[in-house]
Amino acid sequence: MKSPVFEISITGSFYTLLLPIAIIKPFLDKNIKRVKAKASFQGKELSFHGAFQKRNDNYYMMFGKRYQKELGIFPNDYFQLQFFEDDSKYGVDVPEEFEAVMYSDYEAHQVFETLTDGRKRGLIYAIARYKNSQTRIDKTLLLCENLKRGVRDPREMLKSF
Repeated sequence: MKSPVFEISITGSFYTLLLPIAIIKPFLDKNIKRVKAKASFQGKELSFHGAFQKRNDNYYMMFGKRYQKELGIFPNDYFQLQFFEDDSKYGVDVPEEFEAVMYSDYEAHQVFETLTDGRKRGLIYAIARYKNSQTRIDKTLLLCENLKRGVRDPREMLKSF
């Protein structure tokens, strides 16, 4: 499932997109609130995962400063956006290092799977932000140890004790 390509600009606060109901209604009708998105502006493209968030009678999506900077978008610029059904397991791209380490540690993986979907995504994002492959491996190993120790505070999960 995918939406047509449509034009949009950043509204209100500098990090949100006011979504047209006509575009997202087919997703909402199927109870799909997390999607993959493809944004393009002046020949640059960016893919990301996002969620439709309802406030009052409108739907919004976060479009962070990092995405704006990557595409070279300013608040008054119009850019193209398209949504796709997100068929990923966690609703986010999982670094291969994270997957390899997590699946090699059965006990930690079992504990990880008991976390809420949002907590899982947050931890995956935290690991993915490291540019160096070895750092992603080291941080995932640390996460596995902390999960097995019973650490559940997200601020503590990537710290060594």
